[in-house]
Amino acid sequence: MLILARKIDEVVMIGNNVSITIADIKSSQVQIGITAPKEVPVHRYEIWRDIQNAEKNLALPQRSKN
Repeated sequence: MLILARKIDEVVMIGNNVSITIADIKSSQVQIGITAPKEVPVHRYEIWRDIQNAEKNLALPQRSKN
């Protein structure tokens, strides 16, 4: 894991086309802005995990209830 110190309005680049900007810092919360191409999905981890679990469940063979 890379840990960086940033101040408000400072930016971190991921590759050539994803940027993360520190928008605000209030007590223990940091607000970030993410700029990425439309084809790059951006989700909070909790949402991403739910999507992964749903996709995994769809890929499992369904058991018949006989």
